[in-house]
Amino acid sequence: QVQLVESGGGLVQAGGSLRLSCAASGIGFRIAAMYWYRQAPGKQRELVASLTTAGSTDYADYVQGRFTISRDNAKNALYLQMNSLKPEDTAVYYCSAHLLGLSYWGQGTQVTVSS
Repeated sequence: QVQLVESGGGLVQAGGSLRLSCAASGIGFRIAAMYWYRQAPGKQRELVASLTTAGSTDYADYVQGRFTISRDNAKNALYLQMNSLKPEDTAVYYCSAHLLGLSYWGQGTQVTVSS
């Protein structure tokens, strides 16, 4: 059974930082492309960052230069370092794994940025 469990969310002031973690189990983590998505109230879920098995990263324009995605294959863990947070970054952040045509999702972790 595949499980993705996010943690690290919370309340932070604008300009602050948070580090999200995603613990993966039941999946070939080393061969899965990993993603962070987010969904703000009343909005569609949107892609924040991606990280391939080859180590290639990609970021949405609105987080470029502020967020960094990384993975630790030895720990089956995915991370999202978020710096210079803005109120518009407030959302539920989801970890996702894509493998062999299937997508898996975590339950999400709330990030709230106060102005």
